[in-house]
Amino acid sequence: MSLIESAIFIAWALAVVLFDSWRRLIPSSLALSGVFAALALAASRHSPFDLSFAQALLGLAVGGVALFPFYLLGMMGAADPKIFAALGAWCGPRALIGIWIAASLAAFVHALVLLARRRVVFALRDLPADASPAECRRATTPFGALHALKVRS
Repeated sequence: MSLIESAIFIAWALAVVLFDSWRRLIPSSLALSGVFAALALAASRHSPFDLSFAQALLGLAVGGVALFPFYLLGMMGAADPKIFAALGAWCGPRALIGIWIAASLAAFVHALVLLARRRVVFALRDLPADASPAECRRATTPFGALHALKVRS
């Protein structure tokens, strides 16, 4: 694994973490740039995780399909499946299970912290009816950021 390819991945993952942590919104362009970078590096045999192009494509497909039902059920935002698909392209399909489990556990802890800080049972139900979209986003868990953080831990 080369330092340059690793730095590209780390910079992309850090951008995901920062956008999702600060704004609770991840631009689609960031997800797409991650996919394109991962596939380009895999195609040129410079993947930081030593993936072939076929493995990167399979990771992309598995990552995209795995979280899509949760988005359809309204349990997560549209960016989360996109970021998970991009992580699949970066890390391969085998890494996705560990990433998902660790991110889910971290999201659970984050939700407990939110509940403890607000001293309520259902954090979103206690928001005033006229709460701004930004206030509603702050009461959610940055799941995309937790996925991206898990890759390197």
